[in-house]
Amino acid sequence: MASRAKRRAVVEAVGNGSGSGSGSGSGGETGSGGESDGSGDSSELDLQQEVQVDFEAHAISDGDCNGIKRLLQQLFLKASMNISELADIIIQQNYVGSVIRQAEIFDENDEGDEGDEGGIFGFITVVNLTEGKGTESVEQIKDLVLSKCKTNHQTAAEQLEKILNDNSKPVNILISERFINVPPQIALPLHKQLQTELVDAQKTGKSCGKCHYYLIISKACVEVAKKKPNQKGKPKEDLMFANAEDEFFYEQSTLKFSYSVENECDSCLSGRWSFDDVPMKPLRVVMLIPADRLNAVMDKLKEYLSV
Repeated sequence: MASRAKRRAVVEAVGNGSGSGSGSGSGGETGSGGESDGSGDSSELDLQQEVQVDFEAHAISDGDCNGIKRLLQQLFLKASMNISELADIIIQQNYVGSVIRQAEIFDENDEGDEGDEGGIFGFITVVNLTEGKGTESVEQIKDLVLSKCKTNHQTAAEQLEKILNDNSKPVNILISERFINVPPQIALPLHKQLQTELVDAQKTGKSCGKCHYYLIISKACVEVAKKKPNQKGKPKEDLMFANAEDEFFYEQSTLKFSYSVENECDSCLSGRWSFDDVPMKPLRVVMLIPADRLNAVMDKLKEYLSV
């Protein structure tokens, strides 16, 4: 059964049919008339056509399992992670979180096909790492961030371990994953809805309702910069987040570090990116944000992502 729509037409995405690429062709006109000299020219024009898509947010349901697992896999890549168990946890606590779907288009010729239940474009949720202590996937998340912290930000490892093991101050991992061609404007209504659901969860004593910190593992990349002659230290790295709104969480984080996943990626969607022929190194950025700083993040989201 299809999940209930929480909000209709959350955001309209406008972009090239390819969903990626330079977007500036050197020899074609988009949407113009004229005859094609061959199938190759026709294909090129098809890739340059403007596409408008309405997205909806739905409550998470059992049919979303495969889509959620696919999105979790692009986040964790080759890390040791029980993706199936984590997806099951997310689905079981569907009182928080949403999945992103393309808005339904009703066709009078439609014979009742409900479509692909796994065809989601993204999702957002939280999982309580403190209450989930002892669960394999939860312990794997904690082990992953702690091991990467010890390797990449050793001075903060002891602090992070203490926070993750402090039962009096629960930690939620906030997971917001979507495909790269879904516009960032969709993040605002998703996060607003999530905060409302977390308040309700707190009132009813459900898991995730009580939280002192939010942990985020974000997809990002940096330009592969070459060290200039006579330059001291490492070249400055400017992070480019796959989810643009993660920059606002990064600004409010009290503990943050990044680690390379260059040897784990095997596709653009996993993080092997390049812009204007400049090679980019894929990363994962770990952030710890106190719960009382979420309002500042939401203010930034409203300022920059309102449509």
